[in-house]
Amino acid sequence: MAVPVEEAIAALSTFSLDDEQPEVQGPGVWVSTERGATDSPIEYSDVSAYRLSLSEDTKALNQLNILTQEGKEMASVLYTYRSCVKALPQLPDSMKQSQADLYLETYQVLDLEMSRLREIQRWQASASSKLAADMQRFSRPERRINGPTISHLWSMLKLLDVLVQLDHLKNAKASIPNDFSWYKRTFTQVSGQWQDTDSMREELDDLQIFLSTRWAILLNLHVEMFRVNNVEDILQVLIVFVVESLELDFALLFPERHILLRVLPVLVVLVTSSEKDSESLYKRVKINRLINIFKRHYLIINHIGAIRAEHDDFTIRFASAMNQLLLLKSTDGSDVDWSKEVKGNMYDMIVEGFQLLSRWTARIWEQCAWKFSRPCKDASPSFSDYEKVVRYNYTAEERRGLVELVSYIKSVGSMMQRCDTLVAEALWETIHAEVQDFVQNTLASMLRTTFRKKKDLSRILSDMRTLSADWMANTNKSESELQSSHHGGEESRANIFYPRAVAPTAAQVHCLQFLIYEVVSGGNLRRPGGLFGNSGSEIPVNDLKQLETFFYKLGFFLHILDYSVTVATLTDLGFLWFREFYLESSRVIQFPIECSLPWMLVDCVLESPNSGLLESVLIPLDIYNDSAQQALVLLKQRFLYDEIEAEVDHCFDIFVSKLCETIFTYYKSWAASELLDPSFLFASDNAEKYSVQPIRLNMLLKMTRVKLLGRMINLRSLITERMNKVFRENIEFLFDRFECQDLCAIVEVEKLLDILKHSHELLSRDLSVDSFSLMLNEMQENISLVSFSSRLASQIWSEMQSDFLPNFILCNTTQRFIRSSKAVPVQKPSIPSAKPSFYCGTQDLNSAHQSFARLHSGFFGMPHMFSIVRLLGSRSLPWLIRALLDHISNKITLLEPMITGLQESLPKSIGLLPFDGGVTGCVRLVKEHLNWETKSALKAEVLHGIKEIGSVLYWMGLLDIVLREIDTKNFMQTAPWLGLLPGADGQILTTQDSGDSPVVSLFKSTAAAMVSYPGCPSPTSFHIMSKQAEAADLLYKANLNTGSVLEYALAFTSAALDKYCSKWSAAPKTGFIDITISKDFYRIYSGLQIGYLEESAEVSSNSHERLGDSVAWGGCTIIYLLGQQLHFELFDFSYQILNIAEVEAASVIQTHKNSHFAMQGWEVLLEAMKKARRLNNHVFSMLKARCPLEEKTACAIKQSGAPLHRIKFENTVSAFETLPQKGS
Repeated sequence: MAVPVEEAIAALSTFSLDDEQPEVQGPGVWVSTERGATDSPIEYSDVSAYRLSLSEDTKALNQLNILTQEGKEMASVLYTYRSCVKALPQLPDSMKQSQADLYLETYQVLDLEMSRLREIQRWQASASSKLAADMQRFSRPERRINGPTISHLWSMLKLLDVLVQLDHLKNAKASIPNDFSWYKRTFTQVSGQWQDTDSMREELDDLQIFLSTRWAILLNLHVEMFRVNNVEDILQVLIVFVVESLELDFALLFPERHILLRVLPVLVVLVTSSEKDSESLYKRVKINRLINIFKRHYLIINHIGAIRAEHDDFTIRFASAMNQLLLLKSTDGSDVDWSKEVKGNMYDMIVEGFQLLSRWTARIWEQCAWKFSRPCKDASPSFSDYEKVVRYNYTAEERRGLVELVSYIKSVGSMMQRCDTLVAEALWETIHAEVQDFVQNTLASMLRTTFRKKKDLSRILSDMRTLSADWMANTNKSESELQSSHHGGEESRANIFYPRAVAPTAAQVHCLQFLIYEVVSGGNLRRPGGLFGNSGSEIPVNDLKQLETFFYKLGFFLHILDYSVTVATLTDLGFLWFREFYLESSRVIQFPIECSLPWMLVDCVLESPNSGLLESVLIPLDIYNDSAQQALVLLKQRFLYDEIEAEVDHCFDIFVSKLCETIFTYYKSWAASELLDPSFLFASDNAEKYSVQPIRLNMLLKMTRVKLLGRMINLRSLITERMNKVFRENIEFLFDRFECQDLCAIVEVEKLLDILKHSHELLSRDLSVDSFSLMLNEMQENISLVSFSSRLASQIWSEMQSDFLPNFILCNTTQRFIRSSKAVPVQKPSIPSAKPSFYCGTQDLNSAHQSFARLHSGFFGMPHMFSIVRLLGSRSLPWLIRALLDHISNKITLLEPMITGLQESLPKSIGLLPFDGGVTGCVRLVKEHLNWETKSALKAEVLHGIKEIGSVLYWMGLLDIVLREIDTKNFMQTAPWLGLLPGADGQILTTQDSGDSPVVSLFKSTAAAMVSYPGCPSPTSFHIMSKQAEAADLLYKANLNTGSVLEYALAFTSAALDKYCSKWSAAPKTGFIDITISKDFYRIYSGLQIGYLEESAEVSSNSHERLGDSVAWGGCTIIYLLGQQLHFELFDFSYQILNIAEVEAASVIQTHKNSHFAMQGWEVLLEAMKKARRLNNHVFSMLKARCPLEEKTACAIKQSGAPLHRIKFENTVSAFETLPQKGS
């Protein structure tokens, strides 16, 4: 069944084609060559139908308009002319025989260009002759009426302006005479074989004179004009018209105003060729009036405040008028008077908008001209002329002011263009009402009163009514009835007519302006007082004012009717790109984009501290659209468009890069500011500098259709692509930076990654960028499912091998590792530098976060361990743990031959130290027993190996603490959902004896309720959800019973020691403990310990600074795992010396001697031994708690007295179940 057309259209009207893209660009530009409404397709040919004796004037008017259009094309040719000689090839010496062919080819190329110049020469002669003849026609004394019309005056001025521009362009183009000289030279070479070249030579001579003579066109015009007398009359009329039009703002569009400004000095020069003519002119137009016209402030920054106020006021009132118009359209049967008022108000707003746009765009033109005429004086002599007038001639404030004004022009133009179809009917009806009210009411009143007895003027007024009155819209009287009522009295009421969207044609406007001018001036060209001056006029002031008002309104009508073309003209800023004159004077092919004014404005917005300007960053790019439109449509030169396109391609890439850098810096600063410690901000004297001013970037991030040179560019997609790249580059930089630092920098890396992640979260609200975890894994080379290592884990392990374990020492009291002051420096690459955006965004925020990073840069402790756990996660952390455990195993393997060497150096028998020898004697006796002077290097290597083992084990202890804290936190979060409760002695209790956990019960009940609902859309999905809840329950419960990393490391170390148990812990041959001949590990470590304690007791020694407390952890752990703790505590040399010292001190006290004197010289050593014993006891107590080998100490000896050398105790299952079995 077919749908009626009306219903289909009504249905389509309900769809909205609008999207969320904001309007932050200027009006769209179409490449079009269609004629506008102001250029009537029949010109003024229909004027003869009105029988006003204007046929001769109209014919001349059409001719002038044709010449003007041709002249604009000639000006385009001259403006875009570039030297052809520069592109001509030069023949090498080996090809001199082909010189004649080169001359011929060169002549053919240059002849095409010279033919265009000859055409310009002929055209200017024809145009000057026609313009001079036209002026002379109006200068005859007998001519008093029927011209010149206002349109004719405008046509004369426009043609004169074209001639002036052509003369300036001809003078400015130095390449034209240069090309002509080459052309003439080649003509001489190739014309030798031609016949009848005399005429061609004459043409060349004339063209040479034309091109080489400055101001040749104006001089020719002057000669043509003053062939007859009295031409000064029409020149004075033109000057008066120009002055009054400029003073009264008669020109609605700025191009018309600029035409008047350009031709006024030329007219004054032409008319003041004699002193008599000068006096005559200055009587009509005072010299001060001429001076005041050009006396203006041309810099935009002097007017930007007023412009800003005008813009804000106009946009508010325009939006209000549009709302009223939309309300009127949506109201059926609205009141006629209210409708007329709303539409009239809309018309007034459009006229005001055009006036504002014209005034603002004119200010940009005039400022550019001002800058071009006043180059920068402080610029370097090496700079080009164009750089002096553009690049270095605008201050930062002037650039911002120019950007702001361009934004106002484009935004108002876009706003007016969008409502084109909405206001069209209102504009046409208002213009129709204005014309009909004037001709049917105002003129009728004048005919009855002012012009009642003036037949000539009454006839003119009647002609005006005849050619423009719309009697079809009249609801009261016809024309015949109105004529018969002229004698009916003064009380005739005004005519009422229906509003009709019927506007006057260009010919009607032209005739009405002519007739009003004839009524006011009476055809007297020398009438004093100007066009509408009251001097010598018999027309009352009120009537004259009404005629003047309507006369000026007529000048606006055609521009209002040609709405779209007028908006495009007033918002066209393409002239800001063109620089042909300076290309020629600088002798370069093209300037870099840093000299291009559109790019300078874009760069100014991106670099400006004023964040409010960033929304206007796309507006200056519209200048490229305007310039491309001019290159194709107005100048009709493809090479200019290609140059514009090349520059746009280049600068848009830079623009996207800089814009993304600005966006990234903003979000990075925002994230860094939010992650600052509140206590730091509270204590800071100037916390405001760490805050970030908000920038409305969401509008730019929504731009999916940026209009540029006829293309639609998805800016959002480009920004997304660039942001993904920048985030990856930032992560890469942070990893590179960490690889150039030690392990202590892990806290800073985590902080910077947290800031980067938070900035990613903030940006993700407005932009769909890649997942941060995906980018992080990609940069860590950890994408594969079977890859358990990562770049960060590999770097941590590498750093621990090369720097941390050899050069860091443990402080057991503070639970921190610090760099040894005697450590060997490690060669590392220099830390890479980057922009502040790769750190925290701004310099202030960088310094703030650096102050936090410095707090953790001098040590390694719990904060660093938390950072490692969070960064590596459960995927890479096991790999690192396994690498460290393998390192322990390798170290034990490397220590075995070294310890064997030390065992061999021990004496066969070492007894207990005698108490009667005192401390001094015992120390001397130990030195005699430990004859290791030749093994100093071996001793140092063994101590360093034991230190590294102890450092790894202590590192594992820190890791175990951190993991237990994290596991506890996870348990507290998951336990309520799993139905678990913590019980006594660390036991975990369940809240339900049997059945499902709370999370499973919740999803099962929800699924059952939804499935039982009749309207359930997908019951299967709810069953799947309940199954997934059961799987999650099993998964989380399986992860609750996690083992201890430290216990696993101790068990792994114990297994690694098994293969050396026979060498380091040999069973006594007698079955009883050997006191004198034992060479077990505890004896070796005892000798090593007292050795480095003696060294540390020396003033100049640095033994402890090189080893720290890790030696005790490594040595005591090996002793404990070998089952030698009791042996060590009984037979350790330092322990025996401490016992002897205590006995000696007690005996001294009993004999009432000075104990301090008795121990003199050994205080430092004894204190070091006591400290070592306390540390060893602490390590043994920790090992017993975490890895108990036996419940009771007495069980280590049988009842018979024979010892059980190595007691196995079943440890936690999780610690031993994956270890290799002994002997397997």
